[in-house]
Amino acid sequence: MDPDKPFLSSLDLVRAATDEHVLRALMRHRRLTRAELATEAGISKPTAGESVRRLTERGLVADTGERTPGGRGRGRVGSYYALAPTVGTALAVVIAPEGIVAERVDIYGDTVARAARPIDRPADPAQVAAAVREAAGESADPGLPPVRLAIVSAADPVDRRTGRLIQLPDSPFLVGELDPVAVLAPFAAGPVIVDNDVNWAARAERAHADPEHLNNFAYLYLGEGLGCAIVSDGEVRRGGTGLTGEIAHLLTAGPDGRATHFIDVFGALGLRRPGSTAIDVDRLLARPADHEVLATAASGVIAAVIALADPQEIVIGGSWGPALTGPIRTAAARLPRTVPIRPAALTDRPIHTGVRHEALTRLRALVTAADNLSGR
Repeated sequence: MDPDKPFLSSLDLVRAATDEHVLRALMRHRRLTRAELATEAGISKPTAGESVRRLTERGLVADTGERTPGGRGRGRVGSYYALAPTVGTALAVVIAPEGIVAERVDIYGDTVARAARPIDRPADPAQVAAAVREAAGESADPGLPPVRLAIVSAADPVDRRTGRLIQLPDSPFLVGELDPVAVLAPFAAGPVIVDNDVNWAARAERAHADPEHLNNFAYLYLGEGLGCAIVSDGEVRRGGTGLTGEIAHLLTAGPDGRATHFIDVFGALGLRRPGSTAIDVDRLLARPADHEVLATAASGVIAAVIALADPQEIVIGGSWGPALTGPIRTAAARLPRTVPIRPAALTDRPIHTGVRHEALTRLRALVTAADNLSGR
């Protein structure tokens, strides 16, 4: 037994479980009377009342000041309770070529503050850091509940140990070695968690779908940049350093049928932005004659993913990938091993959705953590 951890009696455990049910009921319904909490949590009214008392003493629940009508045959007047503002908020930050977006998300999943900043191309680390700091600072309204944690998406590879961005050859965003954890630490009382944009898009896809049927898949991101997220047993696999899914340098078939790096296919076809390895999406979509070549190249990447990760299906996202799902599916049908291939179901800001979903999930987990509910 860990001597630093308090011993919880059976009664403590029961009370903690009851308090968690009450907190989660208030997360779903925003305000409830003690009687309504008893019904929602499946407990007796006296037990609900005791839980409300404990949670109010700990600053997690507050009396809203609102009352039920009551009187004249309507029963006793009831008080409405809600989560206290001190439960806090979470910061959701997206660092992308289009700019920086910082959103404050409350315990109900609502955006209570939002700020955005543009950035130049190619991006300079100092400029990006300043933009992140400004956006986070603008969203940090002192009149709002405190920020308990921050979740960050970056359109660059991320070192899983430190959260720093890693500059790899041919990465189109070229932020350099930015340290989002250090930049955002002054704005959050708790952890700052950083991952790359494709992993967040894959998490959003899984949350959007039936999780029972989307536990093992590969999310192939085909946009200005190239990436892949591997989801195995319901979890995104990041690898030893966090670089799982960096597919730009996988060998595949080029326009002349010879082996070449995936990223070099776009250079050979003249589909890169000037002075960058970023893919020119508008030009690519406007040149259907190149789509068969691109589909064949993508199928070579899929062959490698199937061989190494054994996914149940391939999900294609990004700004141009879903439009080429048909040709990619046709090309992949010639592979020795095949799995179903489909476009991403979530198309509306999947990266932002993934970051916000994680921010809300972790914020709620902090509020319902055993340390808050044990009474010790």
